[in-house]
Amino acid sequence: MSSWQTFSTRPNKALFWTALAALTVLSALGSLWFGSVSVSPAEVLTALLGRGGGSTAAKIVLYSRLPRTCAALLAGAALAVSGAVIQTVLNNPLASPGIIGVNSGAGLAVAVLCAIAPTAQRLSPLAAFAGAVLGVLLVLGLAERTGASRMTLVLAGVAISNLFSAGIDAVVTLVPDALTGVTDFRIGGFHGVTMARLALPAALIAVSLLAVLSLSQQLDILALGGDTARSLGLAVGPVRIALLVLAAALAGAAVSFSGLLGFVGLIVPHAMRRLAGEDSFPLLLSSALGGACFVTVCDLLARVLFAPFELPVGVVLAFTGAPFFLWLLFRQRGGRL
Repeated sequence: MSSWQTFSTRPNKALFWTALAALTVLSALGSLWFGSVSVSPAEVLTALLGRGGGSTAAKIVLYSRLPRTCAALLAGAALAVSGAVIQTVLNNPLASPGIIGVNSGAGLAVAVLCAIAPTAQRLSPLAAFAGAVLGVLLVLGLAERTGASRMTLVLAGVAISNLFSAGIDAVVTLVPDALTGVTDFRIGGFHGVTMARLALPAALIAVSLLAVLSLSQQLDILALGGDTARSLGLAVGPVRIALLVLAAALAGAAVSFSGLLGFVGLIVPHAMRRLAGEDSFPLLLSSALGGACFVTVCDLLARVLFAPFELPVGVVLAFTGAPFFLWLLFRQRGGRL
């Protein structure tokens, strides 16, 4: 395994999986229960069972909190698994969809689609996928052709991310109505998301997650290093590209409805490596659950901390993720990762 992968003593497996699943369920329930308007657990259950009629509580649950909770769960799972795959394939602990340009590439593609075909916004998940693939292939090209160090690769990814972000700004400047709520999109959040809007991204995320999990064995072999993987008979190039395309699909689908959420794909895989271990299948599965729980809790905090005022969830993630990234950066410079 790579030298940067260090692990602490892991908890009992059954206890860990039970606790992680329970925390994810509790975070979802908390997201449905709590907010600026008080809704009791009984009212939530009544609304979910379709017995709430036209009550105010039922409308809040079904048309505001339920779509938002589903969006947070989907985005968290997708971005965390995407980050785990990218870190392993690039052998870089500092890589994540938000840092190396994958998210911003997806965002630029969505902005361009909305500018040139405003009536085709339902296709934004596909556009986001294309933009995310472009971002990840640029980074992969840099890694393959220049033999760049881990730090250089991250800096190049940051430069690509800034280039794509500048492209988003240019599109919005030239076509001001291209992105509705552009500030929320740039920061990241789930305000105004609907179940209909989640349908296509959810399908793309589900298919991509299943595909990534089915390739977990190949990911384990790839983590041993390119030369070792080739000696074991793995077609390194095609497998690496396939995994990165799937990571781009996950990140792009999430960006299409959540905006440019950052740091999820950085924080969660690191935490799960220490708790679930280095084997890819449990790592990917725990990253999906952990990411879903983490983003849902952050979104809940964004809604209740300053109620009735609401923060974009991207702000909460930035306050959490930026110090974590700096800590990783200093450890990387010290050669301890």
